[in-house]
Amino acid sequence: MPKSKLFKIIIIGDVAVGKSCLLLQFLEQVFVQDHDVTLGVEFGTKQLKLDGQQIKLHVWDTAGLETFRSITRSYYRGALGALLVYDISRRSTFTSLHEWVKDLERYGSQDMIIAIVGNKSDLPDREVETEEGERFARDNGFLFLECSAKTGENVDDAFITLSKAILERSNENDSESEEHDSVIEPTSDTGKKSCPC
Repeated sequence: MPKSKLFKIIIIGDVAVGKSCLLLQFLEQVFVQDHDVTLGVEFGTKQLKLDGQQIKLHVWDTAGLETFRSITRSYYRGALGALLVYDISRRSTFTSLHEWVKDLERYGSQDMIIAIVGNKSDLPDREVETEEGERFARDNGFLFLECSAKTGENVDDAFITLSKAILERSNENDSESEEHDSVIEPTSDTGKKSCPC
């Protein structure tokens, strides 16, 4: 039986965009209206089966407050994926995505897969249109989804879409690694092994 793969995912974004609520909804299908502000980081795990493979997600929910940025940046290391969250009803959280991307580029791995997540899609007072989020994601080569931590709409999809993209990359890397690990012995026309020098 193949062993499960471990994927470290981080959730980042401005304070009060609903990062902790997304994690809680994903792990327990629960919404807490007045969730406390995250101080530092919170952590959760979930087992998934994707394309016949067991995946164990380690999800790190980071604080959005500027005072904790130096602490939370250390959690970027080793992360294979990131959910970069903004609040569709607060344009300032969308505008600050550029700064979060700079942080990811500086402190995260170069091949980290990033999904832009517009949260609070259940709210009627939208300040950021879906097309704007899609364009930002497309221009940067990121995934994009909108969801609602309150209703649960698309929350699982956000984590699963990101996990599938990580799995695809992981499987590609495994294939490349196997190709590089195999030794090819050069042969002459007669079928005898010969020196390539």
